[in-house]
Amino acid sequence: MAHGTIGWIGAGVMGASMARHLMKAGHPLIIHTRTRARAESLLAEGARWAESARDLAEEAEIVCSMVGYPEDVEAAHLGPHGTLAAKRAPALLIDFTTSSPALARRIAERAAAAGTLAIDAPVSGGDIGARNATLSIMCGGTDAAFQAAQPLLSLVGKTIVLQGPPGAGQHTKMVNQLLIAGTMLGMAEALSYAKRAGLDPETVLQSVGGGAAASWSLTNLAPRILKSDFAPGFFIEHFLKDLRIALDEARALGLDLPCATAAERTYAALAEAGYARSGTQAIVHAYGW
Repeated sequence: MAHGTIGWIGAGVMGASMARHLMKAGHPLIIHTRTRARAESLLAEGARWAESARDLAEEAEIVCSMVGYPEDVEAAHLGPHGTLAAKRAPALLIDFTTSSPALARRIAERAAAAGTLAIDAPVSGGDIGARNATLSIMCGGTDAAFQAAQPLLSLVGKTIVLQGPPGAGQHTKMVNQLLIAGTMLGMAEALSYAKRAGLDPETVLQSVGGGAAASWSLTNLAPRILKSDFAPGFFIEHFLKDLRIALDEARALGLDLPCATAAERTYAALAEAGYARSGTQAIVHAYGW
């Protein structure tokens, strides 16, 4: 697959950086986004435009998607203008979107019927991980699909693990998001406590940031909060989507998740208050920051 043509669907905060890594590695890139303006920077750097996911799939050996919501994933791959409606299906589909496990299984089944390999490969690491190609990639699919995807995945990620059959990558991403939900609540409460107690939060971080309380969120997002930087590395509205998928899956498994439920309620209130397009670190506003 060295330097084969890659089709890319979506050009958001993380997707654009990921697509750029593939171009820098020498892969010709064809791109489709719902709004062409989002793709302009990649087009200026040499990517070609496709009017639909189906058109893109006709020319690409591998098609990747990194879009917003499960319905976008479904339209991109299973819809009438989707990749699997192409007369000539690509050899491999990789969906980097955080989506539902059931949808990942449906895509894999439809892909297999068309002679195409498919893998669900949601990622973690935010805008920083996307820019630095250090993402953690959680994969669900067959061994054959994983082996076919590995060279491309290594261009955008650092930790790349096959978790199991189709859908397993999405289930693992739910585990990831549940861990982050608890971390974000704890960080927001702790920083708010420090501030209310009259401590200097930056000095506090020097003590707690290297001990047992250390976390990715504390290292990467707490400094943004202290600088009043609430620009999105990951949108609140997208994290809400993830939490709702996780809670739906948990209910189907007979699990009650009070921490995730509290995080969903807190983020939903923030979205309604106008923070939907802010970064997840804006959770501190729920505590009067």
